[in-house]
Amino acid sequence: GDVLADDTLVNKVTSSKEVSNDINQKKVVAKVTEANIDVARESYRPVAYRTAVLFFCIVELSNVDPMYQYSLQWFQKLFTIAVDASPKSDNFQERLDILKDFFTESLYQNICRGLFE
Repeated sequence: GDVLADDTLVNKVTSSKEVSNDINQKKVVAKVTEANIDVARESYRPVAYRTAVLFFCIVELSNVDPMYQYSLQWFQKLFTIAVDASPKSDNFQERLDILKDFFTESLYQNICRGLFE
């Protein structure tokens, strides 16, 4: 045997090369997608920062009175509700401001309700 005369072997090598090219193209697309996701995730950082500060503030309320304890699960659920219920905007910066303000107000109302009941 001549290796080049073996059609099965040549076909397998050709097929492997095509699969390799396809994988390399998909890797390039995945890199671009990953970069886009990173940009989108970072753009929400101001909302995440405000939300984290608020959470750690309400956690400290338990130092005032042990009755004022709030779970992370409760906080996350409240945030999810606020995201869904807040007014929408086509302007991204405006949407971020709306999210921060709407959630802060929602949290304030829920905490006050718990403190005064």
